[in-house]
Amino acid sequence: MNIPIFQVDAFTDTPFKGNPAGVCLLPEWHSDLWMQNVAQEMNLSETAFLVREGEGHRLRWFTPSIEVELCGHATLASSHILWEQGIIPKTGPALFQTLSGPLSAKLQADGIELNFPATPAQACPAPPDLEQALGARAVYIGQNRFDYIALLENEQELRNLHPNFDLLRKLSVRGVIVTAHSSEAEFDFVSRFFAPGAGIDEDPVTGSAHCCLGPFWQARLGRDTFRAFQASARGGIVRVSVRGDRVLLGGRAVTVLRGELLALHFPAVPISP
Repeated sequence: MNIPIFQVDAFTDTPFKGNPAGVCLLPEWHSDLWMQNVAQEMNLSETAFLVREGEGHRLRWFTPSIEVELCGHATLASSHILWEQGIIPKTGPALFQTLSGPLSAKLQADGIELNFPATPAQACPAPPDLEQALGARAVYIGQNRFDYIALLENEQELRNLHPNFDLLRKLSVRGVIVTAHSSEAEFDFVSRFFAPGAGIDEDPVTGSAHCCLGPFWQARLGRDTFRAFQASARGGIVRVSVRGDRVLLGGRAVTVLRGELLALHFPAVPISP
């Protein structure tokens, strides 16, 4: 039996923009190593694997190097595929059980809205080499359960960053969120996300980072709802609403590839360090 697999550009309605994610629909679970092989073969920032479970799906996410606990764009991509392929009705929510607990998505007129846990950061001393690795001095540095977050003076400084990924790889976190107030009236804030230790030098659009960015900017701007832009080379727009200990992430998605995975019975091979 061949396995359907898709590539979806998330947090965009334009092919080849936003963040591409793999979506693999499995009839049953296969080994972690096999899924890691598939993610390495797809060579995207994340590949999502789904198995039907009860009224929803069990969802797991793998980068080319590791399994991660939370991923926004691949969840948005997974929801998009479940509705597009008629696996779940468009009138109902997409329900997921994950390493970060229950997540859900619903289809709206302006795209897909994800319901995710907030992951606020607490201020912390600058870890050794962080500012050197970024090549910029941070106005603020904090840390949440996954990442460091660094606030820069302005958007231009953020866009001009050329990080030292070898230094960033040594940090004992998933990645580093860098943010600044937007210089354009269209957006409230901008960000970039670097995670070389997780196998992704720069992630194009990072939904889970906005679970931290939402509470961060809520405290600074005194509002609950934002329109954000992730200023990677591909770029992407994320609508963010903070609702207590949850964050609603809104965006669009477009399928760019449909295929069949023929390697279901191929032996899994160790991942090279």
